[in-house]
Amino acid sequence: MNTKLIPIAILATLMSTAFAQSMTKDQYDVAKEKISADHRVAKAKCDTMNGNAKDVCEKQADGTENVAKAELEQQYKPSNSHARKVAEEKAKMTYEVAKERCDDQKGNAEDVCKKEAEAQHARAKESIAKMKN
Repeated sequence: MNTKLIPIAILATLMSTAFAQSMTKDQYDVAKEKISADHRVAKAKCDTMNGNAKDVCEKQADGTENVAKAELEQQYKPSNSHARKVAEEKAKMTYEVAKERCDDQKGNAEDVCKKEAEAQHARAKESIAKMKN
């Protein structure tokens, strides 16, 4: 995974969401229900899996739901705060999924994998913190 792309992706997210159009309350409610339905479907797919693949799938499903909710809030009530929340949720999801995938490895390889996931997450959080100023 190219670690230099994470801050660029976060910045692109903030820029794209800054131009988002606001939506009506009815559109918001429909979109929120769709996010919940999509999450239920994703979790159901995870139930067919076993072991760490199931764990990774569940982290991905939960993270995707959290990112979608943050993006919905940004679209409904655009603000710098909501844009940062989108970036934070994306960074958190990337970290949680990467960390879970490390469990497929053993010994030193697992340790190295988790340290790299932590380092990428720290860099993403640092980039987000810089955007707050």
